[in-house]
Amino acid sequence: MTRPLEPPTRAPRPLEPLTRAPRLRPGARVAVVAPSGPVPGERLAAGLAILRGWGLEPVVAPHVLATHPTLGHLAGTDEARARDLTEAWCDPAVSAVLCARGGYGAQRMVDLLDWPAIRAAGPKVLVGYSDITALHEAFALRAGLATLHGPMVAAGTFLEDARTQESLRATLFEPESVRTLGLETARALAPGRARGVTFGGCVSLLAADLATPGARTSARGGLLLVEDVGEEPYRLDRVLTQLLRSGLLDGVTGIGLGSWEECGPYEEVRAVLADRLGGLGIPVVEELGFGHCRTALTVPLGVPGLLDAETGTLTLDVPALA
Repeated sequence: MTRPLEPPTRAPRPLEPLTRAPRLRPGARVAVVAPSGPVPGERLAAGLAILRGWGLEPVVAPHVLATHPTLGHLAGTDEARARDLTEAWCDPAVSAVLCARGGYGAQRMVDLLDWPAIRAAGPKVLVGYSDITALHEAFALRAGLATLHGPMVAAGTFLEDARTQESLRATLFEPESVRTLGLETARALAPGRARGVTFGGCVSLLAADLATPGARTSARGGLLLVEDVGEEPYRLDRVLTQLLRSGLLDGVTGIGLGSWEECGPYEEVRAVLADRLGGLGIPVVEELGFGHCRTALTVPLGVPGLLDAETGTLTLDVPALA
């Protein structure tokens, strides 16, 4: 008996640029939320002072300083954290939503967000990194919105490093001035130049997102930007292997690597990165300068650009904000 031919599988469409939020103006109202871990009050106060110094009007969401009644690693219940973010996004007087810190917890509340209301509210600035990767992916896939992988209001790198602060400030107010990104440390792990639409974040969070509701199933045509913290080399090997085996990296055009703080000696981390990513036949730039490092550049996700391993730069086709 002849087996019937299966219909050809349609290739996934390449990633397309996402809708960018408007840039901020002096006097803009910005909401500060805590989608993940609890926030130290003194660090929050210091971060708010920096925002006010930029001429912004920060508004702290109700549960930013809360703690879950039984799980001390969470800033309040999942429902409360989701309500804070939804209400901030849907407030017409708010121009941006800034995350106070990472930690853990965004995955627990992402499905509780009111996505129809968020889509109806339209584009706004969303800033965060680390655990906020789960939100970057959700806003891209469920709302079609570009976001900013950048420092959080109560994070040490934002409070202590002037260059980190300036990168975020310029991106928010003068995004055309920061279209070429990359620290002096950036160099080629694998040669070449590639165009694509940026996506990514904390690599362990990307792996944890696989096969969850609404998760990304293809990144064809994407420029992958990844970093992490506190993952030993063998665990990074496992995470990268999982992404490779899942097929998520099929068709990725280039990879930009950020920081690997507390992941062990960099030569060991680099060996894993080279082994898992260096043979893909695409450009890979290491130490680009984003993530959990002392100086962390703000990089947009969902924006088209050119990754150049020779110059160690990511050059955006358009400013991060409209």
